[in-house]
Amino acid sequence: MKSYLDKLPSPFFVLAPMDDVTDTVFRQIVSVCAPPDLYFTEFVNVDGLQSPGRQALLRRLQFTDKEQPLIAQIWGCNPENYRKTAKELVEMGFAGVDINMGCPVKTVIKNGACAALINNQALAAEIIQATKSGLAGKIPLSVKTRIGFRDYDPAWIKFLMEQKLNMLTIHLRTAREMSKVPAHWNMLPEIKAMRDTLSPDTLLVGNGDVMNRADAAELTHTYGIDGVMIGRGIFQDPFAFAERSPWSELTPQEKAELYKKHVTLFAQTWKDADRRVRILGKFCKIYINGFDNASERRDQLMHCTSTAELLRILSSPSGHSG
Repeated sequence: MKSYLDKLPSPFFVLAPMDDVTDTVFRQIVSVCAPPDLYFTEFVNVDGLQSPGRQALLRRLQFTDKEQPLIAQIWGCNPENYRKTAKELVEMGFAGVDINMGCPVKTVIKNGACAALINNQALAAEIIQATKSGLAGKIPLSVKTRIGFRDYDPAWIKFLMEQKLNMLTIHLRTAREMSKVPAHWNMLPEIKAMRDTLSPDTLLVGNGDVMNRADAAELTHTYGIDGVMIGRGIFQDPFAFAERSPWSELTPQEKAELYKKHVTLFAQTWKDADRRVRILGKFCKIYINGFDNASERRDQLMHCTSTAELLRILSSPSGHSG
């Protein structure tokens, strides 16, 4: 199977899937600043996609040619819905499919999905096999997970290695820890040894507390893994994937101009208000900082109810709309 895997550099660096963050708009902004080697979508529920609510969820799978190669990340509980969705994702033109088996949100776990699958290997195996069936070997399959549910669970990692996945991303915390403790990168040598023994062809990616490309490159060198995923680091610097980021040297006005570009692209992409404008508030802390009254400006922007209002404030030297 020839795929994006054959074209990845060694090591490679990945933009993490983040809910209400890594939509097509933000991925395009990142692609202009400093593109990663691999993009992920937001996570999309397969049970919702195979329901009357399908149309709303399809927006999460929207993409352009600028965001390539792009992996569709999916989650849910019903294996048959995974099979149907996987088949559709091939037809949509995604480079690969990833199953979310690591999200620690309580409501998700209560429904038996994502990190709950760490404690349900039987269902996890059904889901993986159903997804493989839907993909029919046409594009690669990967999984993103955590090192365990309450504690490090080597049996879970061993189980995943035995599935002969094309790629496995390990967030180096347990589901219970969420993001409240430092990532356990010291666990990687044991995990890599399992990979080397059980499934040497599976690409191994580490995730957790990585802020930029330099950190990622050092981690791949230290632990001998194939790649590193950057998530929250992108909130500190849209150029996180650059060899040398210019972000700290940009003026507040230049940063605000990039935010204006983000807002404008959002308005062009979601013309019929398919996505709430308030989502843009998540990005204020990236762009609006480093000057007097920055917190007041952010507060003002985060209370905007339209892209027109956002752009009016961003275009005003005083930061006020009227």
